[in-house]
Amino acid sequence: MFHTIPESILKRMKHLEAIDADDRTNGTPRLQRLRQITPETGRFLALLAAIAPAGDMIEIGTSAGYSTLWLELACRQMGRTLTTYEVLEERAALAGETFRLTAVEDVVSLVLGDAREHISAYDELSFCFLDAEKDIYTDCYELVIPRLLPGGFLVTDNAINHRERLQPMLERALCDERVDAMIVPVGKGELVCRKI
Repeated sequence: MFHTIPESILKRMKHLEAIDADDRTNGTPRLQRLRQITPETGRFLALLAAIAPAGDMIEIGTSAGYSTLWLELACRQMGRTLTTYEVLEERAALAGETFRLTAVEDVVSLVLGDAREHISAYDELSFCFLDAEKDIYTDCYELVIPRLLPGGFLVTDNAINHRERLQPMLERALCDERVDAMIVPVGKGELVCRKI
């Protein structure tokens, strides 16, 4: 998977990494930044997605599609598809450009809209990556966990760098008897929940 990343994907990843790094240092307002995951986090997500059981795979919070590209690697290898949700039109447009330039539209479906309005349509989620505005994390957690297959994963970003803001949801997950959960110190901290 990591040894055979297509050149078009590597090129787009590097482009998005450069934009993200520049955003963090040039004074770009927080809500206008890409705010994407680290490459290390991307590899971690791809590994988890590759070992998830067969079922539906979703991403909540597409941004420019950087994390989606990492997840696409696992999906392509496993013969699966990924649906990714983004609420901001300008981000969805940028993600659409990412997916066209990297020729992943056969694996990735982009939905412009609030994932919370769509999650109830899934009965067999195998993997969900959540990296959106922090005020929806608890809602998404409560919608996703009942729909996860046994052995399925919910991974949420920012569990360390936004720990105070996410504390109620993190405590819920770490005490939830429906899942085995832990916070992994990769990137900005990943809450990993595996459905029992």
